[in-house]
Amino acid sequence: MTWTVSPERFDSPDAALLRRDYYDEVASRYWGRPATVAEIDEGLTDDGAERLVPPTGEFVVGRFEGKATACAGLFVLDADIAELTRVYVRPEARGTGGGGLLLAAIEDLARAFGVRQIRLDTRNDLVEARGLYAKHGYREVPAFHRRQYAEHWFAKEL
Repeated sequence: MTWTVSPERFDSPDAALLRRDYYDEVASRYWGRPATVAEIDEGLTDDGAERLVPPTGEFVVGRFEGKATACAGLFVLDADIAELTRVYVRPEARGTGGGGLLLAAIEDLARAFGVRQIRLDTRNDLVEARGLYAKHGYREVPAFHRRQYAEHWFAKEL
């Protein structure tokens, strides 16, 4: 079983489908019911993904056994800090190491941008995500913003 992770445009067919699946899962979990197509479309509209390209960021796609199965994004906020976003591994591939590989790839890209710290926010119900971040050296920190849906904040020094 092999993983590959590489940069890819956020709007490539595989990346766009992964972003859609990501939003479907986080919205459905939040609302406690399946998200509708219209809700997913609305959530993806003006979501800032266009910043996930150099020099303001990057997007990676993870392939498990050659199939696009995971993704993550990086927004460069300033010369020292970047934000990790849209971390997603399809359910059938969870537990195979893909999440850690996504984080490692994003951290390498952040270093290439000269970033010294990656930070992120997540929600209470995304327990698996919080576990992944803690396992890979992200520490919970005080809130660095007050956006809707943010309930936990993490950071990692590179």
